[in-house]
Amino acid sequence: AAAGLSYVGAYVINTYRSYDNFLQDKYALLPAVIIICVAVVMFAIGLIGCCATFRESRVGLGLFLAIILVIFIAEVSAFVLGFVYREKVKTDVQGTMRSVFEQYDGKNPESRVVDYLQEQLHCCGVKNYSDWTTTRWFNSTGNNSVPLSCCRQDAKNCTGLLDQPQEL
Repeated sequence: AAAGLSYVGAYVINTYRSYDNFLQDKYALLPAVIIICVAVVMFAIGLIGCCATFRESRVGLGLFLAIILVIFIAEVSAFVLGFVYREKVKTDVQGTMRSVFEQYDGKNPESRVVDYLQEQLHCCGVKNYSDWTTTRWFNSTGNNSVPLSCCRQDAKNCTGLLDQPQEL
């Protein structure tokens, strides 16, 4: 379990590099760091449990049980806090994404991140393609189209025009 959590934490940190323009909050990597710390603690607790079992130590096994109970309580608390604050996180991420979409010009690094995000997640805009209609880029192009990264991968002749929403 500790190795699996370590992998997940490292994967999140590695993936963060692709989306760091969207997650400008300095605490965005905090969950990944917590996951890695939990993995280290789980490894240590596992060692305590193994040593207590091999030695058949009642004190060691009692300590192991107490630690497991504390971890269970912490997991339930984390679940409850995640459930309570899910809307705040959603609102914060959408606000940051809207500001990055507003800076889109097709050339700057933020634009490449937006294109990458839309292609990887098979999406267009923050909620849908109509989000583009309020951006500076959309108004400056004057052709009522969204970036080509909004096009479906199976659409061969997609031009990004809003009169062809089935291709977006």
